[in-house]
Amino acid sequence: MVDDEADLAPCYRHPDRLTGIACSNCGRPICTDCATQTPVGQRCPECTGRQRVLRPRAVAAATPVVTYALIAINVVVFVVFQNGLAGGSLGAAGGLQESFTNRFLLYGPAIAINHEYYRLLTSAFLHGSLLHIGFNMYALWLFGPALEQRLGRLRYVLLYLVAGLWGSAGALLLTPNSPTLGASGAIFGVLGAIGVAQRLAGARGFGGIGVIVAINLVLSLRPGISIGGHIGGLIGGAISAYLLEKSGVFKRSPDFVTIAGMAALAVIGIAAGIVFAGR
Repeated sequence: MVDDEADLAPCYRHPDRLTGIACSNCGRPICTDCATQTPVGQRCPECTGRQRVLRPRAVAAATPVVTYALIAINVVVFVVFQNGLAGGSLGAAGGLQESFTNRFLLYGPAIAINHEYYRLLTSAFLHGSLLHIGFNMYALWLFGPALEQRLGRLRYVLLYLVAGLWGSAGALLLTPNSPTLGASGAIFGVLGAIGVAQRLAGARGFGGIGVIVAINLVLSLRPGISIGGHIGGLIGGAISAYLLEKSGVFKRSPDFVTIAGMAALAVIGIAAGIVFAGR
């Protein structure tokens, strides 16, 4: 309840009504009749029309199909293909012996010399152990649904893929000759996107998500973990989220414009990965 009348302002649509509510997107004062509750705060009629609003029932009923599909793909690849066909390892001379995992993981020389560019993406769907995939899929299950619900399925999957590609580029920048695999770059992208969305919605700092990111970046300093991949994915996801949330073109455009914009970010990640692979 607002006790100080100085904090009140006239509703921009009903000047005769004083209100203490402001649109969380544009900041204009709105009365209770003009305000629409959304997952990111009260919105005015104009801003509500620019973004799909999830009512409480819709939020409860929304199923994170893309998140579940990504988890399923990772699990199937790990259980059926990696455990069934893997078995190769790094040879004594550093060459990759033949195996399903080694054919698709991230490895700079294979990209730079053999032009196996698909590794920039396929490596994000491979995992080295049960603990590795278990931790990553738990994190995706924990944080993915909220972002999918906010962005919508198409934008969410595009952001995930862009973050995965930028994660590969980051890994190749720091350790181009070390075989790398895992979905953590893309998952860091999800965390970065949530942080950006919270910040743009008016949250101070980055709240709890910032603490989670900071702790995991510190843990990434341990041997055998690709901090370059984590940072690259984090940056890719954050940039993608900023464009999707802030750009008027993306927010009010047909899907093909959004796809084109996100494709441009993906191309940047691919180009950077190819350049870094040949270092």
